[in-house]
Amino acid sequence: VQLEESGGGLVQAGNSVRVSCAVGGGAVSDHPVAWFRQAPEKEREFVAGFSSNGQSWYANSAKGRFTVSKNNANNTVDLQIINLKPEDTGVYYCGAPAKCSVRGECHIPRAGTWGRGTQVTVSS
Repeated sequence: VQLEESGGGLVQAGNSVRVSCAVGGGAVSDHPVAWFRQAPEKEREFVAGFSSNGQSWYANSAKGRFTVSKNNANNTVDLQIINLKPEDTGVYYCGAPAKCSVRGECHIPRAGTWGRGTQVTVSS
């Protein structure tokens, strides 16, 4: 599977943004994809995604303002963020296959696939 992120850019605080992860080499329904964010000088962290059974998962910090969805027509997994805050700034990556636990977090195995990321910068 190949993954490629798009969207993002420079956005004002309070506005919304949608980033997309295009899935190549198979149907989006066949690949559990998750979104991660890496803020400046911080480690990459889980944001939201889908597990293999189609269930959606959200990090506690993402609940309420982040929505992950599948677009079967475009074969993408999208992440919409509303009411953007400066702390949302970072590079957003999608990865597969997402492995999600009952703790409410997902990770990508070492043998998994990552996209190159897309930058989201929120100005105050």
